[in-house]
Amino acid sequence: MHIRISLPAQTLELITDDGMLLRRYPVSTAKNGAGETSGSYCTPTGRHIIRAKIGGGMPAFTVFKGRRPTGETWSQVLDAAEPGRDWMLSRILWLSGTEPGFNRLGDVDTMRRYIYIHGCAESAPMGVPESHGCIRMRNADVIELFDLVPVYTTVSIVEFAVEDNDWDVLAAKARPIRESVFVCEQNVPADLEWDEFDASSLHVVARNAEGLPIGTGRLLPDGHIGRMAVLSDWRGQGVGGALFERLLQVAKSSQISKIELHSQTHAVGFYARYGFVAEGDEFMEAGIPHICMTRVL
Repeated sequence: MHIRISLPAQTLELITDDGMLLRRYPVSTAKNGAGETSGSYCTPTGRHIIRAKIGGGMPAFTVFKGRRPTGETWSQVLDAAEPGRDWMLSRILWLSGTEPGFNRLGDVDTMRRYIYIHGCAESAPMGVPESHGCIRMRNADVIELFDLVPVYTTVSIVEFAVEDNDWDVLAAKARPIRESVFVCEQNVPADLEWDEFDASSLHVVARNAEGLPIGTGRLLPDGHIGRMAVLSDWRGQGVGGALFERLLQVAKSSQISKIELHSQTHAVGFYARYGFVAEGDEFMEAGIPHICMTRVL
């Protein structure tokens, strides 16, 4: 399993290793936005792990300070008596960065910044960034998450969000990405790139914190995934994985039993991580070597 926290969407998703969504929760991240520096009161981005779990077995709404129970139990009366207190409630998942120089060690160390996933006052809003750097959750949600994930579960905190919809809604966002990646970068002829299948397909688009599209893909009604593309500046940051996982999730919810795709040969390893198996020999498509890969859902 892995966790993905989207700052633009203000969501936390728990996803299986083969790409299936287990849970999606609303969260609240830093009011100051994304940032890794100590004292910034920002939420750090990048790859992390859950280094420690604190509070297992404690009653809901247990109040913590310095990761220890204070003996208090949060209530609306207590909340009203101490307005402005940054409540840390129910459970704590202590995060540690895994990227030295970016979110680990020195003045950018996530763990030394005491960045947690934790419960908060029930009056605190979810879905909007309001925290001091941590990831706030509803108490019932953080207790459920705490029980589902082991220590060392990987956590990606990203500055993009993924949406899915039909071509009429997403065409204006998806077209520039495919034009840039396939037509301009990979020299795919334009008359091959644009086909009659777009109108009947389900499309996904990733957008950055400013709302600009950065990646796309599509799912045909017969279960064929294709047109996976991510802008060059965003490659290696988990965008392709997030797009692909959303397509797998939509396929499963649509009762599609078998997925097929034509992978460019350099990307075979990426799809194999999701349980796809190569079938047949390499072939040329739009002048680029491909191989067919399939997976039963």
